[in-house]
Amino acid sequence: MIKIFFHSFFLLFLAIPAVWAAPPEDDPNPADANRNLQGQVNSVSQFSDVQPTDWAFGALQSLVERYSCIAGYPNSTYRGNRALTRYEFAAGLNACLDRINELIAKGTSDLVNKQDLAVMQKLQQDFATELTTLRGRVDTVEAHTATLEAQQFSTTTRLNAQIITAVSDTFGDRVGGEDDESNLYFANRGRLNFESSFTGKDLLRVRLEFGNFAFSDGASQIAAATGTGMTRLNFDYDSNDTLFVPHIRYYFPVSDSLNFVVGPTGIGYTDISTTVTPPTIGDDGNGVLSLFGSYSPLFRRGGGGGAANWNITKDLVLTLGYLASSPNVPSGSNSLFNGGYNALAHLAYYGKQGAIGVAYSHGYSPAGAAELSAGTGSVLSNAPFGNNIATSNDIVGTQGYYRFSPNFQVHAWGGYIWANAENSGLSDISNGRGGTNSVFVNNGDNANVWFGAIGVSFPDVGGRGNLPGILFGIPPHVSNSDIRQERDNAYHIEAFYRYRLNDNISVTPGFWVILNPENDSRNDTQYVGVLRTTFDF
Repeated sequence: MIKIFFHSFFLLFLAIPAVWAAPPEDDPNPADANRNLQGQVNSVSQFSDVQPTDWAFGALQSLVERYSCIAGYPNSTYRGNRALTRYEFAAGLNACLDRINELIAKGTSDLVNKQDLAVMQKLQQDFATELTTLRGRVDTVEAHTATLEAQQFSTTTRLNAQIITAVSDTFGDRVGGEDDESNLYFANRGRLNFESSFTGKDLLRVRLEFGNFAFSDGASQIAAATGTGMTRLNFDYDSNDTLFVPHIRYYFPVSDSLNFVVGPTGIGYTDISTTVTPPTIGDDGNGVLSLFGSYSPLFRRGGGGGAANWNITKDLVLTLGYLASSPNVPSGSNSLFNGGYNALAHLAYYGKQGAIGVAYSHGYSPAGAAELSAGTGSVLSNAPFGNNIATSNDIVGTQGYYRFSPNFQVHAWGGYIWANAENSGLSDISNGRGGTNSVFVNNGDNANVWFGAIGVSFPDVGGRGNLPGILFGIPPHVSNSDIRQERDNAYHIEAFYRYRLNDNISVTPGFWVILNPENDSRNDTQYVGVLRTTFDF
C-alpha cells in the first residue's frame, strides 16, 4: 500500500506543478524560507488565495483533509502559482512521509480503502504513456548534457568572430599625377574575439586578427594608390594575413553606476566610450564602408591604458580615459607616461529616440608619429607640422543621432582641432599634390583643423536587417596655420546599402565620391566602389 501511495503521490505531483509554495522573492536563502512555513492546516478553506474554482482545488482538499500533509505561510496563503523549489519538495515530502508513518503506527483502517486503490490504478493507467515519454526525455537531456560537458570549449569563454571580404576599386588620376594607378583588388580581414566572464558582469576580450588590406609596414594600399587617405576603407588594416593579438580589453563594474575598462594594447576611444552613432552605423563589417564616414575622427585614437565610466543618472554617462601610444616600451620617448598619449573626457546623454555627446580630447605625439585626423583626411591635416616635429593637440567634438521612426534616422558629428608644435626644426610638409616641401617650424607654431558630416539611414527598409543610407561630409581640413593652410575644402558624398542575407551574412555595395581630394581643387575627383561581404558568427 505504501508503494501505491507513493505512486499516487508522484502522479498528483506531476498534475499539480506547485503543491508547495515557493519562498518569498526577498528571502536570501530558500532553506530559510521553509522555516517560515506555518503549521499543518486542517481545511483548504484556511488558505485565503485558494478558491473552489481553482483547477487544483480538489487535489489540495484531499491532501489537506484526508492526509494532513500540506502547510501554508503565516499570512494564511498557499501561493500555488509559484515555482516549486527542491527545498519545498523535501519539506512537503517529509510531511507526507511523517503522516504515512503515523497512520501505519496507529493501524488505522482507513489508510487506503478500495476507492483509493481504484483511483490510483486509474491514474497509473492514464499517465502510463506520459511517464514513459517523460522518462525518455530525461534520459535524452542527460545524454546531451554529458556530451556538452565533455566537448565544451570553456565554461567561461565564448567566441565571437567577424570575417570581412571586399572587392574594391577607385577611379580618377592619382593625387598630383596623370594616371589612375589603382586596380580592382580582393582582400580580407578576420577578427576572432574570445570573450570571457568570471563573475557574470565583467568581460575580458582577447582578439586575434589577420588581414591583407595593407602593406607590410601597415600603410593602406588604397591610400598609396590614390595618394590620399580620403579613399580609405573602414577596415583596410593588417598585412600578409599574419595572425596577431592587436587588442586586449577587460571591463569590470564596481557598482551600479561606476565601471572601469583597462587594457595593455589595442584600446581605442571606441572601447572605453561610444561614438554616439546609431547601432551598426560605425561597425566595420555592417555599417558605413569609408574610414572617414563611419564615425568622428576624434574617436580614432588609442593605445593601452584605462578609463572610468560614471552613470551620473540612468541616461547621462561621463567617460574619463587615458591611453598611451606605446605603454609596453620602457625606453626612449615611450612607456605609459613618457611617450605619446591621448586623454578623453566624454559626456553623453541617451534618450529614447536618440543620443548626443560632447567630447574633449588632449594628446601628444612624438616627432614622426602625428596622426591628428587618424588617416581620414588630408596628409597635411594628419601632420600639420610635417614628419619631424612633436605635436600636441586639443580636440572638441559633438556627435549625436535621432530616430524619427523605426525606419528613418539621422546622425551627425563635427569637431575642431588645435595643434601646437612642441619643438623646432626643418620638416617635410605636404604640398597637397602628392609631394612635400621642406619648411622650418618653430616651437609654438599653431594650426587649426576642422571636420564634420551628416548622414541619414533607413533601418529595415527593403527587409529585416537591411540598412540603406547616404552621408555627406567635409573631411579634416587645415583652415588656419603658421606653416601652411589648405586652399580648398574636400567634399565626401557616400551611399551604401547593407543587404542582410541571414543572421550571419550581409552583403554591402557602396560608392563614394571625393571632390577636391587632399583639399586641393587641382586634384582629380576620386571615385571609390566597394562590394563588402561580412560573416558574423
